[in-house]
Formats: sequence, structure tokens, C-alpha cells
Amino acid sequence: MDRNKSPIEGVEHPDHRVEFQLSPGDIQAVRFGISPGHELAHAVRILLRPEQHPLQWGWLRAVRDRLPRDSFGLLVAVIGDDGYLPDFLTATPRWDMTPDAELAALRETALEPMRVDFGKMVKRSSGSRQQALRGMQEHPARARSMIADAWSEVWDAALAPVWPQLERLLRADIAVRARTIATNGLSGMANDLHPKVSWGDGAVRVSLRRHSEQVDCQGSGLVLVPSVMSSWGCMVLTEPPAQPTLFYPARGVTAGWARDQVEVAASLSALLGPARAGILMSAGTARTTSQVAEDTSIAVSTASHHLTVLREAGLIGSERDGARMLHLRTPLGEAMVGAVL
Repeated sequence: MDRNKSPIEGVEHPDHRVEFQLSPGDIQAVRFGISPGHELAHAVRILLRPEQHPLQWGWLRAVRDRLPRDSFGLLVAVIGDDGYLPDFLTATPRWDMTPDAELAALRETALEPMRVDFGKMVKRSSGSRQQALRGMQEHPARARSMIADAWSEVWDAALAPVWPQLERLLRADIAVRARTIATNGLSGMANDLHPKVSWGDGAVRVSLRRHSEQVDCQGSGLVLVPSVMSSWGCMVLTEPPAQPTLFYPARGVTAGWARDQVEVAASLSALLGPARAGILMSAGTARTTSQVAEDTSIAVSTASHHLTVLREAGLIGSERDGARMLHLRTPLGEAMVGAVL
């Protein structure tokens, strides 16, 4: 995974950049995704170098004392504090990717590619970490099981409590980018993605510090993945068979992003009223009017009224699924919830 070309690694060179060459078919296949595995890997690195990540200090104070020591230590050996990140830690980012799906993919990842990734890490490490990685390379099946268990334990301690806030930031960013594509085209969106990202001659260009490459996307498109935890710069994934991927910092990440759910709900309540704020907060998954009423402990007729108001404001979209009407936050609704964070 070419995320080993980290923007904080090494000395910056003005001519180092990766170009994702996009054919007309690739442009149509550009899409956004979410990567819980990428967030967890960089959360581990933040915990190792907290002084370099002031935007995460609010989150750090809450999680540092509840980390499972042995599981965290195992992930540290695999992830390290900088540089190369092995491919097997993350599945292909998708819009509907969940932590459970990410963990399931990790438990089923192929062993031979894992062995290759371990070999890359062995070359980039030394001392006790190198010795531990060699053992994992020799016994990849056992290592896969141990790493997946550690992933689960560290996730539950470090990111599960704030995943709703983190996910809303990611989806709000995607909503804004999608709207920019609709109004200004792909080039306008790419040029506004990050200072190190630009568009030109049918290519998305990413300036990096230690790596240059031209990537022909060959009709597979490009996956754009916002990140809260890797908020300092961009990373890329270019090695087949993975789909070409660009990770970039999500907008709107402040030191208060990990605010408690109750605080966020209170802020939205002041704007929308408690009932509508509650409906909007929980509209990240599609629900029927009856389910909305049950979840918020209000009458179905009242829920229908609030949903109508939110729909007319453009914050919730409603689509028929057979005999049911399903309600889901719109991109504008995602952006509003993300803005509160």
C-alpha cells in the first residue's frame, strides 16, 4: 500500500507527486468511500505521537486510559508510528463500509498477500519489532487471528465511543464534495480537496514527499476517502489489485470534533427543536415513519409532520420502497450535522 509515502515522512521534494490518470470511463467511476480501518490505524499513530496532533487532544484525553495494553501493543508492532501501512488492515473503502464489515474482511483476508506485507514491514523495521514481524510472517494464519482480535478490542476502546461523531464528519465532507462536483465539476472539486491535490490534463495530482508515480486507473475509477484521524495530509493507494485510492483530510475537523452526543443534540435542538433534532440525528440509516416514531417516542402522526418539515427544508429525503416510505438524511442534512461537530 503506497500509504507508506506518508506526508510527514522524510524531506519534501517539490517534484514528487502521484498522478492518477483518468479516462472518460474513470471519471464516471470516481466515487467516495469510508474506511474505518484507515481511521483506526492512524488513531494508533496519534496515540504514539500525541504532541503532533493537537486537533485530536480532546479525543486523546478520553481514550488514553482505557486502551487494552496487549492489543494496543500488537497493533503498534504492525502499524508503527509512521511510514508504510500494510494493505490487509483496510478493505476497499465504500460508502456503506461499517466497522463490523471492515473487521470481517480482516478476518478473511488472504494469507499470501499478508505474508508479502509482513515482508515489507520487516525490511522497514529493526530490533524487537522486526523480530515480532518475522514471527507473524512465518505464521500468517495465527497472526491474522491475533491482529483481528486486537483490532476489535482497540476499536471498542478507542473509536467505537466516538464513531457516530466521526462518521458524521466523514459523510458531511462527502456531501459537500458531491455538491461541488454537481456545481463546479470534478476539476473544481479536486482543486478544492487539499492544497497538495490538483487537477490537470485529465489527472488528479497529489504532491507527496518521497514518491512519484503515474497511475493509469484503467477504467476502475478513483476512490476518494476523507479522514478525520489522518488530518495532516494526503496518502495514496496505488498497488494492484486494490483500486486506486486517495485519502485526504476531511474538512471541519476541530479540537472539539469528539463532543458528546448530548452536546451535539443540544446544539441542533436550539436550531430545529428537540424532536426534529432527534429525528435528524438518527436519520443516518433509512427508517420508516413508524420506526422514526418508535425511536423518538412520539406519535406516528407527529413523526410524519416533523419529517415533512425536515423534507421541505432539504434535510431529509424520502423514497418509497414497495409499500414503505423510507427517510434518510440528505447531503445537506449530513453537512448540517457535521457542521455542528
